[in-house]
Parts: sequence; structure tokens; C-alpha cells
Amino acid sequence: MALSWGIASAGKISHDFVCALSTLPDDEHKVVSVGARDKARAEEFAKLHGIPNAYGSYIELAKDKSIDVVYIGALNPAHYDIAMLMLEHGKHILCEKPLCMNEKQARKLINYAELKKLFLMEAIWSRFFPSYQYLRKQINAGVLGEIKEVEAGFGFDLGDVDRLQKRTMGGGTILDLGVYVIQVSQWVFQEPPKSVKATGKLNSDGVDISMEADVEYSSGRIAKIRTSAEKELDNVAVIKGTKGQITLKQFWCPVSIIDIDGKEKVWPLPESKLKPNFTNSVGLRFEAMEVRRCIQEGKLQSDVISHNESILIAKIEDDIRKQIGVVYEEDKS
Repeated sequence: MALSWGIASAGKISHDFVCALSTLPDDEHKVVSVGARDKARAEEFAKLHGIPNAYGSYIELAKDKSIDVVYIGALNPAHYDIAMLMLEHGKHILCEKPLCMNEKQARKLINYAELKKLFLMEAIWSRFFPSYQYLRKQINAGVLGEIKEVEAGFGFDLGDVDRLQKRTMGGGTILDLGVYVIQVSQWVFQEPPKSVKATGKLNSDGVDISMEADVEYSSGRIAKIRTSAEKELDNVAVIKGTKGQITLKQFWCPVSIIDIDGKEKVWPLPESKLKPNFTNSVGLRFEAMEVRRCIQEGKLQSDVISHNESILIAKIEDDIRKQIGVVYEEDKS
């Protein structure tokens, strides 16, 4: 039986998510509704994607009884309120990263989802790519020996992207790009860090436009992570062990890796019916597959990005922001 999706927000990432769903079997996934603050945008989105229902508010979307699960692709500061609304109306949730603006919000949202006995997952799509699953198997099999270090940098010239430059829009690289370098470190080390030491550069609106951090784990193991909205970085993650290393190319959405033997392994993506906005975003299909599997099995969370893992990632984000002085309104309440 097909999982019925509602889409909250008619922006670029929502477009790409629906494109990704279009590559999956119709009897497994169907998009039945889209909601946005602007009804005209919702209607335009619905027409483009062949979606039956378009709403000009999130409350209308929440009240649509044909929806099983809602994908939230809105701006960062809206995640918490939209997700709470959808949970209140009995909807399962897949919410774009960052799950919330801070750890405090994330805990409240997760507690409410568990109270309502509804599935909730932060959309850290990277971990569902076959390349990440392969990396996990290589680590677990001891192919890399003892993991000593992760290096991950993620950056582009994003000076013209408003949502990244403005505090009221949840801007800054830590929540947008930093979540990726943090999550890949956590994927490798599989434990809370012992310490985080961060520096960064803020713009005139008080959000970070670059960040560097050393995240230390047990036995002196370390992740060296950095982000930038000023320039393009190497945008790879290198996992270094005592027996060699593996490199994830375009590590936030990698369809290929350089394995320990120096050879490239590739997992091609299918093509979607419409053109996506972002790199390899047809790979959003993998997280959608996980959502369907978990809901079918009656699970409230995924083992790949668990509730505790989302809280831990939010905690690390909070720690880095505190050290470099990024404060949102949501931190003050």
C-alpha cells in the first residue's frame, strides 16, 4: 500500500523531494497534498507535480485526512511549529535538517512525537545513500583498522543566498552546512564527543559565514570540520584509519567514494521526471524509502538517524554556536 505524502512548503528542496519520490514505485509512495503560506505558490507546485490538493496554509494541510506523513521543507525557524502542528493532527514527520533551531526545541518536538506515538525523523539524507552504508560496513569489518581522524569541509560562495545571511531566517553555516560535517563525524565515531573547540567568522547580522572546529572523541580520535559561505572548499570527507583511508566525494550526497584500495566505487542515481535544483538530490529517495519501511514496521524512529542522534547533533551545533557567538531568538525563550 502506498504511503501518502503531504508536502509542507513549496520551495526548492520540496520540489527536489517530490522529484525524488517520482523515481519510486507508485504503489509505494504517492504525493496527495501540498501546503504553503501562499496558496498561489502551492497551486503552482501542485500543477507542476500533478498533486491533487493545494492549500494556502499549514493548518489546512494538517487537517487533510488523506495524508499519512508530512515532509517539511520550510525555512529552519519554521520547522518546530509546523512539525508540532502536524503531530497534533496525527501525521508522521520527515523534517528537513536541522530538525529544530536548537537542542531545547529538538527535545520538545521528539518528546511530543513519542507521546503521540508518531514517527519522526530528521532528514539527514546523506546516511541513506548506498555509499554511507558501504562505509559503515567497511568500518565495522575493520578494513580501515582503528579510525583516528575524520576531515570534512563543506563550503560554497553563498553570499547571495538570503536565508543563509539573515538571523531571522535561521541563517549561518552551522545549521545549514555544519549539520553535514557533524553528522559524518558522528556516523564514523558512533559516540558523543569529549570536547568541541570552535572558531568562526560572523557577518553584520550576527550569523556565521565560516566555522572551523576540532571535535575530539575517546582515545584522542578527532574530527576536523569546517564550513564556509564565502568560498568553495574541497567538499569531501576523508576517514583515516590505521590501515588506510576512504574518501567520500561530495560527502553530503555521495554517489561515489575512493575506497581503501584507491579505486573509485560508484552508485549511479536514476533520473527524475522533472529537473531537480540541487546536486544528486534524487538521492532523497533513499530517506523516503526508510520512512516507509519504519512506518510499515510500526517504528517511531529510524536506527540510522535516531531521536538521540538528532538531539546529540543539535547539542554539538549549539556548542559551536555558543563558542563563536551566534544567538537566535529561539535560544532566548
